[in-house]
Amino acid sequence: MDVVFKAAERTFEAGPGKTGRYFSLPYLEEQGFGAIHRLPVSIRIVLESLLRNCDNKRVREADVRALAAWKPTEERTAEIPFVVGRVLLQDFTGVPLLVDMAAMRSAVDHLGRKAEMIEPIVPVDLVIDHSVQVDYYGRPDALEKNLAVEFERNLPRYQFLKWGTQAFETFKIVPPGIGICHQVNLEYLAQGAIKTAVDRDPAAQGSGRAEGLASDKAPLYYPDTLVGTDSHTVMINGLGIVAWGVGGIEAEAAMLGQPIYFLTPDVVGVHLHGQLQEGVSGTDVVLAVTELLRKTKVVGKFVEFHGSGAAALPATERATIGNMAPEYGATMGFFPPDEETCRYLLATGRSAEHVEAIRRYFKAQGLFGIPEAGQCEYSQVVELDLGTIQPAIAGPKRPQDRINLSDVKARFADLLAAPSPDGYGRPANDRAARYPIHDDGQRTPARVGGGGEQDSDRVPVGKHALESTQGTATLTEREMMNNRPTPDALVGADAEIAARNLDLGHGDVLIAAITSCTNTSNPAVMLAAGLVAKKAAERGLKPRPTVKTSLAPGSRVVTEYLKKTGLQPYLDQLGFNTVGYGCTTCIGNSGPLDSHVEEAIVRHDIVGASVLSGNRNFEARVHQNIKANFLMSPPLVVAYALAGSMNVDLTRESLGRDRDGKDVFLKDIWPTNAEIQALLGQANDPATFRRLYSDLAHQTPMWTEVPSPAGTVYQWDQQSTYIQEPPYFFGFGKELPARSQLRSARALAIFGDSITTDHISPAGAIKPSSPAGRYLKERGVEVGDFNSYGSRRGNHEVMVRGTFANVRIKNLMVPGVEGGVTVHQPSAEQMSIYDAAMRYEAGKVPLFVFAGLEYGTGSSRDWAAKGTALLGVRAVIARSFERIHRSNLVGMGVLPCQFKDGTTAESLGLKGDETFDLLGLEGDIAPRQEVTLAIHRQDGKTDTVPVILRIDTPIEVEYYLNGGILPYVLRQLLGRAS
Repeated sequence: MDVVFKAAERTFEAGPGKTGRYFSLPYLEEQGFGAIHRLPVSIRIVLESLLRNCDNKRVREADVRALAAWKPTEERTAEIPFVVGRVLLQDFTGVPLLVDMAAMRSAVDHLGRKAEMIEPIVPVDLVIDHSVQVDYYGRPDALEKNLAVEFERNLPRYQFLKWGTQAFETFKIVPPGIGICHQVNLEYLAQGAIKTAVDRDPAAQGSGRAEGLASDKAPLYYPDTLVGTDSHTVMINGLGIVAWGVGGIEAEAAMLGQPIYFLTPDVVGVHLHGQLQEGVSGTDVVLAVTELLRKTKVVGKFVEFHGSGAAALPATERATIGNMAPEYGATMGFFPPDEETCRYLLATGRSAEHVEAIRRYFKAQGLFGIPEAGQCEYSQVVELDLGTIQPAIAGPKRPQDRINLSDVKARFADLLAAPSPDGYGRPANDRAARYPIHDDGQRTPARVGGGGEQDSDRVPVGKHALESTQGTATLTEREMMNNRPTPDALVGADAEIAARNLDLGHGDVLIAAITSCTNTSNPAVMLAAGLVAKKAAERGLKPRPTVKTSLAPGSRVVTEYLKKTGLQPYLDQLGFNTVGYGCTTCIGNSGPLDSHVEEAIVRHDIVGASVLSGNRNFEARVHQNIKANFLMSPPLVVAYALAGSMNVDLTRESLGRDRDGKDVFLKDIWPTNAEIQALLGQANDPATFRRLYSDLAHQTPMWTEVPSPAGTVYQWDQQSTYIQEPPYFFGFGKELPARSQLRSARALAIFGDSITTDHISPAGAIKPSSPAGRYLKERGVEVGDFNSYGSRRGNHEVMVRGTFANVRIKNLMVPGVEGGVTVHQPSAEQMSIYDAAMRYEAGKVPLFVFAGLEYGTGSSRDWAAKGTALLGVRAVIARSFERIHRSNLVGMGVLPCQFKDGTTAESLGLKGDETFDLLGLEGDIAPRQEVTLAIHRQDGKTDTVPVILRIDTPIEVEYYLNGGILPYVLRQLLGRAS
């Protein structure tokens, strides 16, 4: 390290009588490195990491100097090697990551080397939160029953995870039943600033040694930074912590001491000013921000909030806004640390001593406080007056499609009439139709029209029936797709539905979920939901029994304050019993609907709706048979559950009638800000947080009872259908693999715009007739034991068969057909994408995928890239890519290429019967170089078009040449240990 950088190490008073060390950013400015105090705060925190980790190997002096000289509008060509302080995992992505780590140890062991060299260098926390499903709901024991089913379904995975805790020193687990990873991170794992008593020994990198050098120096302080394998890791940005979501592939590299490489970002400053109107929630703010920033086009950029409006927002509402960064496309939505950050850390149980050290550290660095307008330089400044925000929802297919609450009824009517893909194309005589639930075989509507009829359906009803009356009816294949654990696990209100002869229409709300992630970290909106439930229950209102209601808090702290305030019983009365602590509805773990209700939806092709307080509403994500999905605040979820339909104007029309037959309007039960504020103190009890986050291993007794194997190298079970050794390191050698030519390739699929990782990556239930279902049945797995794709992410054989198998994906090679279907060439046979890929693989034919704009939006699912690679796809050629998925493709050795100048698959007239060459890759590869796509058509003609190689940085070139990031890291570790 340069002597100037060494001199940047300074000391500060960390507290009364306590001294801390830090690497001083103000010192760099004193030495002429530029006006660092004018840089965005987020850039300065990344700069601190470069300064502290500068060793001229992983991080060079030139990297420090380049970022210190960041300019708001210059061309972005330099890459940043960002070394993070820790890594956060959730179990859906964490299990395959641990499988990969185990496979790396096996590979090292097979080479006769010490397997322990594969050891995380930084602390790793895995939160088991994505495995709970809403099988039981609307009953007092729903939580306990869902947790029991979760353990029954996932025992092999949990045994494997427990093996990881004893095999790796720095790998820790937060067991099931504690909370969702983002909220656990916010309430428990976040440090604000990290201190370490000794300096890490650089020679220990990759050696498996966790110890550092003994030191008599004062503790070293540095900002808490991390990456996580869930895109909503960015919730922690609300506490002034630089973090974002990455795929499991990148996370593994970070665990093994590799920097996260990314292009120097633009930073968009969002200037918040003004005050929220009465009745406007934090969710309304985030939906407005999401709409605004999607229009601003912030993909791949940092977003930093500043101004008086930002400073006035509580930390929990900042976290709500930060959490939606993937929805507005940014790398992160960052709020700098300030006194509000300190207040939150104290309220959630951190010690006063630690919080004081955080405050003093950030003040010493000049990083404390929300900047005022004009205080920092930004690439672009966007203005948002908080006073202009109105109550709203978003949907029915994308988070950025905001609808003012007063316009929802009219907008839904327009959507019913509008043609696909934006609308549902329903003819005029069908839009107001009502269809029977208990069908006698007739396909005619029960009645048409009838505002009065619909109103009568919203009168108060008696106690929900708690047990299903399915009797001995045989479950159809469609029903078995839901993987019900036992016939009585589906708890609806079937008896009441039959007794009242209820029916369904387009726009009826069938799933109403106060679900974790975006909103349940915010006590204000959760208490508002409880107050709406209280006022509604006191008037005698209830949802229709056709509505599946659930409450999945982000942590057990939410349950504590809802009980303390006396609000949970009212939520229970409306069917919003707690069903689990984890990611449920948003991730597709909403569970099955009542069987008769679902049968009616499928039979009559009803456009049903879900209302949820989460962040994702892509097609087929919440439930495969629910077509319209709307994001909203928790109190609005309760309101729409009561109304039972999207065909109601909640600002003007009645939710239903009370016990006296009087209409009840939303304004009658909506809480005031003063009512919410009066209860907030009970949500901020440090003792509660400390109690609930202590001794985590024993907070969920079933976790302690899970047996696990021992040893440093995992003993793979060839019979397991959950955990299998992946093929990434089969035949691995220290030398670079030979580079093959991409010639005579075939199109595996041609897609349009906005193909999400939900469309690409296996998710949700496993259909028995699918390739994955056939694989499991061939191995003796009963259909009822299929579980979900998410639970089987540790088995590549299942996952590759489910790649591109989403029921709503549309391959333009097969017009008019939905699902994972393609046409094999030259046979011209129609078959599943997996079956076609395997036939091509047998003939060693390279495969391409073509797509439109925003390819790979959504969650940071590494299986979207892993499955693509295992299918034999060598390149994806799209009009544009979402950040994480593009990076993951490179990390798996798949070339992302981008069309130029508005060129599309449609403008090129691609049908899927062509062959393709990708030319220009024979020599040295440079980031973003131009290469040529040659298209050989059936008539013998050949066209050529330029495309941009979206390998964006020099390190990504290395990843590609090594066949992916994992082989690259393993070769580095083996070379270092030689």
